[in-house]
Amino acid sequence: MLLAAGITVLFLGLSGVFAVLLLANRQRLDARARQALLENFHAGPVPLRQSELQIPFTERVLVPLIGHFSAAGRRLTTQERIDRIRARLDLAGNPRGWDVDRVLGAKALGLVTGALLGLALPPLFGAGPRGMVLTFSGLSALGWFGPSLWVYQVGYDRTELIRRELPDAIDLLTISVEAGLAFDAALAQVARSSEGPLAKELFRVLQEMQLGTGRLPALRALADRTDVEELRIFVAAMVQADTFGIPIAGVLRVQSREMRVKRSQRAEEKAQQVPVKILFPLIFCILPALFIVVMGPAGIKIFQQFSGM
Repeated sequence: MLLAAGITVLFLGLSGVFAVLLLANRQRLDARARQALLENFHAGPVPLRQSELQIPFTERVLVPLIGHFSAAGRRLTTQERIDRIRARLDLAGNPRGWDVDRVLGAKALGLVTGALLGLALPPLFGAGPRGMVLTFSGLSALGWFGPSLWVYQVGYDRTELIRRELPDAIDLLTISVEAGLAFDAALAQVARSSEGPLAKELFRVLQEMQLGTGRLPALRALADRTDVEELRIFVAAMVQADTFGIPIAGVLRVQSREMRVKRSQRAEEKAQQVPVKILFPLIFCILPALFIVVMGPAGIKIFQQFSGM
């Protein structure tokens, strides 16, 4: 069991390093591509082999490999699960370069990699049939569900950021409307003055409105793309105000006050969870070390006294 747990942790670490490298190199690759375009104006023709070797390993090998496994991932995944992955990608903000096919290909590649590691590693460590079965099952499941867990975590983090930024954005929107701006102009002002995923979503709402989508459908699409209950309540209030002709400034003032109250309540809830969350680290990590520091010298002294008798 200890061997299987160690191998699982090792595979999880390697998967995390692979994901971080694949995402962290994206901006650097864009900068290199722009620099290469500028250099191509003055440089001569580059041999094909040299141009291929200039592409990083992740873009040259791993990305096409994931693309080859996407068809196998679709065959192993139901349509309902595919729709759920697409919804999770929307919640995650549709990370650049990642779509449903990329996630399914990563799942299939992770399954094959985990299965091969599960078959190859146990004999190297002298594990028996039981250890081989546990390692094979654990690494295969980790490789298959790892990309989905990553997409879920990215979507969860993005949702928390939107929930954290929403009260300030509503306050700024209320001030802008009360200052005399129209709702669309106030929304553009909030999007320009803010940063993070909420600002990107507001920019997308404005772009959809510029393309001909009505204000209410664009706001409803904003609520559907996010998993923030407070944002859905705000969108429902805006839709109701526009439908019944209620002044938007008054509705925004009420929504701003409610957002601030909910933020205070959420902060109090998080504060009340601290004693429960710190209980296990305190018992299993801090107190044993404290006992060793406090009682260790006394224990050594007692042992020396009794051993000399």
